Amino acid sequence: MNFDHSPKTRALVAQLSEFMQAYVHPNEARFAREVAEGDRWQPTRVVEELKDKARSAGLWSLFLPPSAEGAGHKSTSQHGAGLTNLEYAPLCEIMGRVLWSSEVFNCSAPDTGNMEVLARYAGPEQQKQWLEPLLDGRIRSCFAMTEPDVASSDATNIACSIGRDGDSYVINGRKWWSSGGIDPRCKVFILMGKTDPDNPDRHRQQSMIIVPRDAAGVNVVRPLTVFGYDDAPHGHAEIVFDNVRVPASNLLLGEGRGFEIAQGRLGPGRIHHCMRTIGMAERALEDMCRRTLERVAFGRKIAEQGVTLERIAESRILIDQARFLVMNAAHMMDTVGNKAAAKEIGMIKVAAPAMACKLGDPGARRGRCVGRLHACLPLRAGAHVALCRRARRSASQPGREARAGALQMTHPRSAFGAPPQGGAASGPAKPGLPSESAGAQAIQADAGRLGAAAFAPRLLGCAGSVRHG
Repeated sequence: MNFDHSPKTRALVAQLSEFMQAYVHPNEARFAREVAEGDRWQPTRVVEELKDKARSAGLWSLFLPPSAEGAGHKSTSQHGAGLTNLEYAPLCEIMGRVLWSSEVFNCSAPDTGNMEVLARYAGPEQQKQWLEPLLDGRIRSCFAMTEPDVASSDATNIACSIGRDGDSYVINGRKWWSSGGIDPRCKVFILMGKTDPDNPDRHRQQSMIIVPRDAAGVNVVRPLTVFGYDDAPHGHAEIVFDNVRVPASNLLLGEGRGFEIAQGRLGPGRIHHCMRTIGMAERALEDMCRRTLERVAFGRKIAEQGVTLERIAESRILIDQARFLVMNAAHMMDTVGNKAAAKEIGMIKVAAPAMACKLGDPGARRGRCVGRLHACLPLRAGAHVALCRRARRSASQPGREARAGALQMTHPRSAFGAPPQGGAASGPAKPGLPSESAGAQAIQADAGRLGAAAFAPRLLGCAGSVRHG
């Protein structure tokens, strides 16, 4: 397989990187100030201003693939940049370097998945009413699936009812962790619930339906927090649907097709989230490398300490491993489809957050070199790796199930084959190997030559704030 960037991707990578450097990174402090001032749930002025620049630069709605897979699905090529998953993945990595930057390019969740669903499965009227303003960035959306009263990691447990009543459906249920539901610009939900709870096929009981935010009976109860952080101004909502009536035409694709839609929606989303995590990790390691060259402990630079060299090297390995797994999954999705790539998609869902958590914890400890991780310190990628991705992992029991699923789909001999030959031997350092001081010099040389971009997250918290948003 060939993961080389296509000419189109190379051009977009250069253009996007230049835009990030010119407009996004210089405005990170301004974004944090605007969220902290006044109503935290209102859109920030800086993001709205940058949206106009991104649209003018042609860096808008880059995520939509050239076409949907499968017979009967609508083409999406007329709506976006027409990039494959493999072509779009490196752009996600660049956007992931700043937590909020995806919205600048109209490429943020949950809107990306919702727009893809509407582009593939909605009728012309629904596309005109909801898809067009979403593509234009005039409204936001919410995806309502997880529920507090059931183990939603098994989506067949979803209990929210979608009952047919004449030419309408009536919805009753409670959802939470509904991303985007707090945003005042959110005008539409895509909700998953049960239309046929007695169907013997548990994967044919669920459907997806469009619910206007202003429909009678929709009650956004509260924003939810992760370790005390509310993720404003985006947020995650608890929402009650109390006898919410919508036209029958709002049902997507047909009754019992909810899982089919979910798999088509969630596959690309995994690529997006995992590559953004990798971008965040890369930036965090850059911070660590810079920090280790600036600080002195016990008579020498931290970069000269053996444990620092070891952890930087391990970080580089872990990030590159995760990236190759994600690129392979994207390649599989493009060539054989989401269903055939289920094992690869499951693996990246486990690998990317695990990588970020493993890198994030020591990085946060290295943040103690400035005393402690304090909210008044400049925002850095590292604290978000440690906090946000750990939250994603700990809230994601399906990650463990993905491990089991990947194992079941793997031949036992390949899963439990003989250990690799020629592994590194332990023991004292051998003559001729570079010294710790030489290793520090190599770090400094690479950091100067590549702007530290050759490294990945570890010192993510080294001058970072654990404030999320």
